[in-house]
Amino acid sequence: MNQTFEEWDELNNDFKQLEIDNKTYIQHLDQLTNLQKKCQSHLTHQRYRLDIIQRTLKELEKTKDKEKHKEDEEKIKELESNILKRKAQLHEVEQTLPKPNGIYLKIILGNVNVSILNKEEKFKYKDEYEKFKLILSIIGIVMAVLNYSVRFRPLELSYIFLLVWYYCTLTIRESILKVNGSRIKGWWRLHHFLSTVAAGILLIWPDNEAWAMFRNQFMIFNMYISLVQYLQFRYQRGALYRLKALGERHNMDITIEGFHSWMWRGLSFLLPFLFFGYIFQLYNAYSLYKLSVTTETTWHVPVLSFMFLLLFVGNTFTLVRIIYEKFHEKVKLQYRVMSQRLSSQLLYRETEGDESPKKDE
Repeated sequence: MNQTFEEWDELNNDFKQLEIDNKTYIQHLDQLTNLQKKCQSHLTHQRYRLDIIQRTLKELEKTKDKEKHKEDEEKIKELESNILKRKAQLHEVEQTLPKPNGIYLKIILGNVNVSILNKEEKFKYKDEYEKFKLILSIIGIVMAVLNYSVRFRPLELSYIFLLVWYYCTLTIRESILKVNGSRIKGWWRLHHFLSTVAAGILLIWPDNEAWAMFRNQFMIFNMYISLVQYLQFRYQRGALYRLKALGERHNMDITIEGFHSWMWRGLSFLLPFLFFGYIFQLYNAYSLYKLSVTTETTWHVPVLSFMFLLLFVGNTFTLVRIIYEKFHEKVKLQYRVMSQRLSSQLLYRETEGDESPKKDE
């Protein structure tokens, strides 16, 4: 009995220490919140003043005399360089502070703060995102094969609901990643929103003759897309790891369901798979359009036909644009190398020409 009372006294002492630590923790939290507000205020003030300075510089360039402008040109260039450096510094500071949610996150989550301030926690969240995509790609292949082998309506609906949940979850996770410094943007984010809409329409498409004619093609398409996504994620994670180690990519950059400029190196084996996947999307659009014309269908068929066409156009345009840009960069680089070689050869000949008379003398 005495031992029990002793344990209770010991527990009371521990609880007193807990109360002290908790009070210290709350004080530090309040201090942290106040410091965050001060830093945000300083950031806003810095950017406001930088904008004024840049506008003043532009006005000076228009109004100053040419002779005076030449005298101040070096100072202006140095100031412009310092402004660019300051903007980069402010961006780094901003990454350590909580950011407001975008419109989409405000609609979904409200004003809940989703900023992750610890770098390790940011990387952990990004890695969880990558694992989530990889695991769902594998599950997608398995479920598509099952649905192709066996026609069972509840299984079909379960798979399509999984697609809706997957793409919807991706849009939320990517929005959180963007708040925390990820640079995903443009078509690849829009692609997931469109995929969510398309999957939602598939979910409410009634089990009629048109669906029976299209379902096997859709399951084969999903098997192929899931397989390509799996290959992409395995390749892209390795490529991103190498580029981050070399300091060429941002630590919060993520893998994407498509082609991007940083994927150029050693990607020749993946390009045919991507092109075929996009052509498959066009074939789906054509098949659905043909169904809407030749058979009695609901509104789901022509709308899905348009959605697949939109995905094909967006994916193909993005892929071709990036290949075009990288090809021109390669041509420019080759031209620079050739011009440098020619200039060095001419310089070598000129020096030889200058030295030859001296040898004759």
